[in-house]
Amino acid sequence: MSEAGVGTTRVAEFAIGGMTCAACSARLEKVLNRQPGMQANVNLAAERARVRLEGAADEAAVVAAVTKAGFRAELVDKQTRAREKAEKLRVYRSEIKRFWIAVALTLPLVGQMLFMFGEHGHMNEMPRWLQLALATPVQFWIGWRFYDGAYKALRGGGANMDVLVALGTSMAWGFSTVVTVFGLAQHVYFEGGAAVITLVLLGKLLEASAKARTSEAIEALVRLQPKTARVERAGQWLEMPVEALMPGDVFQVRPGESVPVDGEVIDGESSVNEAMLTGESMPVGKRCGDKVFAATANAQGVLRCRATGVGEHTLLAGIIRMVGEAQGSKAPVQRLADQISAIFVPTVCAIALLTFVGWWGFGGDFAEALVNAVAVLVIACPCALGLATPTAIMVGTGQGARAGILVKNAEALERAEKITVLALDKTGTLTCGTPQLTDTQARAAMAEEALRLAAALENNSEHPLARAMIAAAAVDLPKVLNFKALPGHGVEGEIEGRSLRLGSPDWLGFAADPAVLAWQQAGKTVIGLQEGEQLLALFAIADALRPSSRAAVARLRERGIRVVMLTGDNAATAAAIAAEAGITEFRAGILPGDKAAAVAELKQGGALVAMVGDGINDAPALAAADVSFAIGAGSDAAVEAADLTLIRSDLQGLVDAIELSGATLGKIRQNLFFAFIYNIIGIPLAALGLLNPVVAGAAMAMSSVSVVSNSLLLKRWRPKQAS
Repeated sequence: MSEAGVGTTRVAEFAIGGMTCAACSARLEKVLNRQPGMQANVNLAAERARVRLEGAADEAAVVAAVTKAGFRAELVDKQTRAREKAEKLRVYRSEIKRFWIAVALTLPLVGQMLFMFGEHGHMNEMPRWLQLALATPVQFWIGWRFYDGAYKALRGGGANMDVLVALGTSMAWGFSTVVTVFGLAQHVYFEGGAAVITLVLLGKLLEASAKARTSEAIEALVRLQPKTARVERAGQWLEMPVEALMPGDVFQVRPGESVPVDGEVIDGESSVNEAMLTGESMPVGKRCGDKVFAATANAQGVLRCRATGVGEHTLLAGIIRMVGEAQGSKAPVQRLADQISAIFVPTVCAIALLTFVGWWGFGGDFAEALVNAVAVLVIACPCALGLATPTAIMVGTGQGARAGILVKNAEALERAEKITVLALDKTGTLTCGTPQLTDTQARAAMAEEALRLAAALENNSEHPLARAMIAAAAVDLPKVLNFKALPGHGVEGEIEGRSLRLGSPDWLGFAADPAVLAWQQAGKTVIGLQEGEQLLALFAIADALRPSSRAAVARLRERGIRVVMLTGDNAATAAAIAAEAGITEFRAGILPGDKAAAVAELKQGGALVAMVGDGINDAPALAAADVSFAIGAGSDAAVEAADLTLIRSDLQGLVDAIELSGATLGKIRQNLFFAFIYNIIGIPLAALGLLNPVVAGAAMAMSSVSVVSNSLLLKRWRPKQAS
């Protein structure tokens, strides 16, 4: 999957094979970032690398650099996920067979230990040549993956978990083989090395199974879109592959079927279940002119629609792309783990060497020194450290997507929990965004004509108020000459030889009119039509508050978040809407270009400021905020500028996003604590001779599984209003 960027910059995503632990992903990321024109982010849990390419750098150079580092890379396309799934299933089945062979060879070695306790335990020991015969296939055939991984890591100038396992088990097998071949009077440790390899392999299988579950969210989204569509061709309905549809094609959705692509209803009425996009279980009524989205489920009626978004341009494809990007991004909290992972393996090797030298030098027992050094190598596992953050991010963003919360990057997800101030736009955010003309004041003979002229002026404007005027006129509109829009004030132009202005009371100079004041105090927006100095008409427009806005504001304030409304309305209208929503602080009369400055002002003093908006004019303010939210029904510019998108167009989703941030960050903190405490306790115990290598191997194998399993507990998270 490759994306166009700015200038010669583009982003490509690669599937990476051969990574076994955090040291691998850290080393590969370092290798790629050293290449000219490449900026890489490697995700161990997703086995993905997103690389920003600039200048002459291309995809082939990335593949070459990855291969040279000892890994495999494949550019992600539409078929990659299916190929990956099939290959992983094949490898998984092969690994299971190898695991059971390892169990069959290892059990006799471990089983004999049960009969060796007691006064004559040594007499129950298996012949050492038989032990060597059982342990060798486990060491070098079953365990070959560790040697291969260790070689590639060392060849690339790094070290990973494979180095630790290969080094530790080889020491145990080598020492035992020397004792066996030369008939020395020493204990052998064939069972230790074989058991460690078998247990680590078991841990890898469990980890692979758990990691597969972290990507279920994307897999579920991919499965939602139907494979075929009923398309109209020359008056006949033909069943065609979804990939063959083009914008403008007319398709039909029958009762019980899923919508194949994004489109607009041109005939028919029905209700559509959009829960997979919005998390809202109530079906949404659809009729002529309404939008429908790919993978949503049609209920009882037949809809005839015109395709508006196909292929990678559907909302579903955008969701899949955004979830994938978020799962591949890194939260700032992971930087500490990355820094530690880079020096982890060399440090452990040094500790193991000191353990060996210390025990042999001061205790004089070579065998005991060797066993303790092996235990240090085996107990230390950087995997848990590397999986702590990405697995939680993957599950968290997946749950967010199910609830209609799209997260653009992990950094935004981490910051969302720490918001102290929320600035929000009024129109389309607090309100429904569909204003309606409620009152007109003009001479009786002039009212209809004034509305026609006002609607004609507004016909060139994208403002929500303009749409309300045009909808109210419902007549053919005359042509406007010399049209000019003055942001924050109004519009002006010439119609049928008349110079007209339409805009705010302050701009036109009638702010003190009693009707204006009365309407504004009722929470309505007032605009006037003026010809020269003569006021022709006054219009009052109201945009109803979203039903959920007041409850959402209350939830935000319960969390200690200071809520500030930003609006271009006058103070009276702003005060009325703010009071209805339960907001005590607002900024009125703010021009579109000044919203970013208002956000910057709120950030003074160290506050972490979030912004939520839906319009093109909100994009600069969204970009200026520490965390930004876009209402999903808003403009593309707002969605592009925002860190998180609320598909449901509901402020309750914003509070859910903040709570999801807290839940995800909590899991990351727990995972990092478990990973750190495991190594902090385990390595000293092993160095002090208090940990058997077999126990160490089992503990190491389970450490990664426990971290991934803890992340999977996030699947229990649900939005409050949906529970």
